[in-house]
Amino acid sequence: MINIEDFLKIEMRVGLILEATKLEESNKLILMKVSFGEDDTRTVVSGIAKHYSPEDLINNKFMFVTNLEPRKILEYESQAMIVASHNEETISLLKPEKDIEPGSAIS
Repeated sequence: MINIEDFLKIEMRVGLILEATKLEESNKLILMKVSFGEDDTRTVVSGIAKHYSPEDLINNKFMFVTNLEPRKILEYESQAMIVASHNEETISLLKPEKDIEPGSAIS
């Protein structure tokens, strides 16, 4: 268990996926360019290609954890993490219920 102070350290924001490409080097990775508002576009690599195509993602808004340390995946630096729920059969990406600007905080 974590306390509320630890939980409040997690920064989650809405991101708009501008570009998405399935990486040929992997059967599960997608490389994305994600906008978190003015002057904040980041590279995100996620293992969701078995459940989502790049076309499913482009021009859609999803929730991301944005204050994780960057992580090198293959030769790419992933600078955020898309938020998803999952079970043994599928993955479901979390989307804002209403239209909201990229970069909006999730609380």
